[in-house]
Amino acid sequence: MVFRKPPDGGWGWVIVVVSFFTQFLCYGSPLAVGVLYLEWLDAFGEGKGKTAWVGSLANGIGLLARLGCGLLYTATVTITCHYFDKRRGLALGLISTGSSVGLFIYAALQRELIELYGLDGCLLIVGALSLNILACGSLMRPLESSDSLPPEKTCVNKVPDQYFVYHEKEKTVEENISILEKGYIDEKCVNNMPEYKQDSILNKNVLSSINVNEKDTYKKKVVEQTNFCKQLAKKKWQLYLNYWEETVVLFKNKVFSALFVAILLFDVGGFPPSLLMEDVARSANINEDDYRMPLISIIGIMTAVGKLTLGILADFKWVNTLYLYVTTLLMTGVALFAIPFAKSYLTLAMLSGVLGFLTGNWSIFPYVTTKTVGIEKLTHAYGILMFFAGLGNSLGPPIVGWFYDWTQEYDTAFYFSGFCVLLGGFLLLLAALPCWNACTNQSSKLPPNTYSYKVASSA
Repeated sequence: MVFRKPPDGGWGWVIVVVSFFTQFLCYGSPLAVGVLYLEWLDAFGEGKGKTAWVGSLANGIGLLARLGCGLLYTATVTITCHYFDKRRGLALGLISTGSSVGLFIYAALQRELIELYGLDGCLLIVGALSLNILACGSLMRPLESSDSLPPEKTCVNKVPDQYFVYHEKEKTVEENISILEKGYIDEKCVNNMPEYKQDSILNKNVLSSINVNEKDTYKKKVVEQTNFCKQLAKKKWQLYLNYWEETVVLFKNKVFSALFVAILLFDVGGFPPSLLMEDVARSANINEDDYRMPLISIIGIMTAVGKLTLGILADFKWVNTLYLYVTTLLMTGVALFAIPFAKSYLTLAMLSGVLGFLTGNWSIFPYVTTKTVGIEKLTHAYGILMFFAGLGNSLGPPIVGWFYDWTQEYDTAFYFSGFCVLLGGFLLLLAALPCWNACTNQSSKLPPNTYSYKVASSA
């Protein structure tokens, strides 16, 4: 399917606005779950590892609400990529700041709601606010493909004739008149006959219709419905096979395979700070009077700045967005290694700001995915990547919490987190090196709108 040329504006700006508010309402509270994490620790009285499962499932694969958020995130990103090309980095940066602004606002809002209405009342109000996503979704219109046919008046015309149980052709006026006249003559002849002859003729007609017409109609109905079910099952099975064939083709792309590993490791190691940073400060015995602003709010506002800045950088022709993304991964790993050395509110606030800015690489991640697999396969590829990102979100905080329960300090946990992010960054860097194309000489076979990863290539 070939999509129409992105308009880079027009209704696309409406898509940007509603996608911003969708991510604001959908991800604001889950990303600010660090505020709720302290309440859950006090309410449940369990270890940090077990309690962290609550927050991680709120941001990971989850069941009900998180499943919906995952679908919403993929939808907002893919529809924005379809509407924008030259300004894609800016558009993605704008919509992705919705979750960061939501994190900043929900962090303070949830604290106030907990003080006023308690934990249960806070969650009820946050859930009610999320219903506004329905209004945002009503304004999203998919960009039609250039080879799509004009819509037909009815769906019945699309169904082949052999799938109809009764598919008599419409008769003309003359045919209908002749049938009526024939029926009138037959009825007149029957009425002129003696009564016993009329009964015998009627009985014969009834028997013949039962023995012939109904049997033929029933057999015809069974055969046609059987064929219809077989064709439908065959078509669905072929779609299923095509999906898995396309998935295998995606993973044959070295960059995509490395991207899948990198996003998994990044979320295992990079997400815990947003959930646990408040508890890190409390475990370091930092005086509450030194708190000028919640650390989670600092992460939120700097993430918004990072998403906008990185998104704008991605639109410059001289910037290779893949190498830019790898740089953010490596710097995130270094920042995570530095957390155990932070023993004051100032240093933790600075590291929270750095981590928040680097986490803004989410705005260029769809851009990198699009350039890697092409716009036609973006929805398929991005869905796979988001599944493993959610899996990493779910596993990261409990692992860090278990490290704390085991060692009674966060140092080892954040060393592990930093190692995971650095490993993913180095693997992606190795997969994107230009020497691979020089060795395989396949750069000319790549589809359009995908990276060739030459030294002078740009996103």
